Amino acid sequence: MTHPLHTRIIHDPDEAARLLTAGKLVAFPTETVYGLGAVALNADAVAAVFAAKQRPQFDPLIVHLSDTSRLPEVVDSVPETARRLADAFWPGPLTIVLPRSPRVPELVTAGRSTVGIRIPDHPAALALLRAVDRPLAAPSANPFGGVSPTTAWHVLHGLNGRIHAVLDGGPCRVGLESTVVSVAESEPVILRMGGIPVEEIEQVTGKVRIARRNPDLEDGAQPAPGMLSRHYAPRTPLFVIEPDASPVATQPRTGLLTWGSSQPAGFAAVECLSVTGDLRECAANFFAALRSLDSRNLDAIIARRFPEINLGRALNDRLSRAAGWRLETMESRGL
Repeated sequence: MTHPLHTRIIHDPDEAARLLTAGKLVAFPTETVYGLGAVALNADAVAAVFAAKQRPQFDPLIVHLSDTSRLPEVVDSVPETARRLADAFWPGPLTIVLPRSPRVPELVTAGRSTVGIRIPDHPAALALLRAVDRPLAAPSANPFGGVSPTTAWHVLHGLNGRIHAVLDGGPCRVGLESTVVSVAESEPVILRMGGIPVEEIEQVTGKVRIARRNPDLEDGAQPAPGMLSRHYAPRTPLFVIEPDASPVATQPRTGLLTWGSSQPAGFAAVECLSVTGDLRECAANFFAALRSLDSRNLDAIIARRFPEINLGRALNDRLSRAAGWRLETMESRGL
């Protein structure tokens, strides 16, 4: 399939801002993953984001701001809980879901009355936001449902010819998407786990509720991105084992995604996210390692789950969605 655009890698935030102001699509780095940016209040540009990603319109976008002074442009109100979270974690990998302003196109929010907002903690992203002088709507810069990009070259691999440019800011430091917290109701709810651990959120808000997957709402307007059963998924079938299980390659072309000092033999390819098991290092390397395994023409990938604490909870969430929440055992699939 051919595409009409020639996607360029650029390094100047001012050049990226000029393209965005003209209604073009530009991918840009954040501390989490690369986002595919469009001016949030330009409905035509936002529609182009959905088309480039082949993203269903029931999946909302996150709006990125340069600083909190821009909040009145996109939200109607900011509850006190949201202010405390913003003071604690912005700029940073936290998205806060707030009542949206009528100025925000419904396409951005999947027709819902709320909108996710964040201020990224990346110098190139902040320079771009200041230069464009507008809020930017930006999902991850990859085809919908696929493995998220953490380098400019990852973006090109999936979207070359579909967007105008990629602002190269190097590898993403955090490597997992933002944590999404809704404060639109009486109690804060974590809609998506991510780069800020639940434990750190609760130090600010007190006990929070974590939204659970609802298979009956898969085709309806989602309250936040990244909530579908299958997401962040490689093309190679992925199977998840428990942290203390002994991974065994039962086919010649089996890959292993692992962490820790143990290096099992017999796998066609192995990606170790952190020899020491450091969860921040695991998160920073996660998507790049998953992409590497997916490029090896494997029959299957086996992935070890992480300890269910801090960033391990977000990493396990990504593994579950990448595996499509498979319930069958590896043995039932001949693996």
